[in-house]
Amino acid sequence: MDDLKSYIREVRDFPKPGINFYDITTLLKDPHALRMTVDRFAWMFTRKPPIDKVVGIESRGFMFGPSLAYSLNAGFVPVRKPGKLPAATVSETYELEYGEDRIEMHADAVEAGERVLIVDDVIATGGTALAAASMVRRRGAQVVALGFIIELTFLPGREKLAGYEVESLIRY
Repeated sequence: MDDLKSYIREVRDFPKPGINFYDITTLLKDPHALRMTVDRFAWMFTRKPPIDKVVGIESRGFMFGPSLAYSLNAGFVPVRKPGKLPAATVSETYELEYGEDRIEMHADAVEAGERVLIVDDVIATGGTALAAASMVRRRGAQVVALGFIIELTFLPGREKLAGYEVESLIRY
C-alpha cells in the first residue's frame, strides 16, 4: 500500500527541529486517495470478526472513523480530550514524554461483549491508543484490532500495544 505514500506530505522540522511530520491533509483533499484509503482500511477489517463499534481518537480518528464505521455497518464512538463530551464519561490517563494526558468517552458508548475497532491516523509511541483500548476493555467490550493510516516504525507504538492486533496502511 506504499502507493498512498505519494499523497502524504512530509514536513521537516515540524513541530520542532529534528521532527518529520507526515501530513495527511494532502491525502484528504484528493478524492481518489481518500477513497482508496477508506476502502483499503475497510477491507483490512472486513476479514475480522464483525465489528460492532469503531472508536475514533480525537481528532484525526474522527476523519476516518465514521466512514469506516459506515463501511463496516458499525456504530461510531468518539474518544475526546477532557471536558468535550456532554454526558457521563469514563477516562484514562496516560504518560507523555514529559507529563501526562487524558482522554474520555461516554460511559454508555460501548457495551459489554461488543467487538470494537480503534482507529487513528498515526501510531507513534502508542500511549493514546493504549489508553483508548483500556477504556474500551474496562467497559467490558473486546478490542478486535487497532488500525492506523500511518505507522512510525522507528517508535515503540507496536510494542506498547503488544497483545493487540495492530494494522497500518503506510509504514515509515
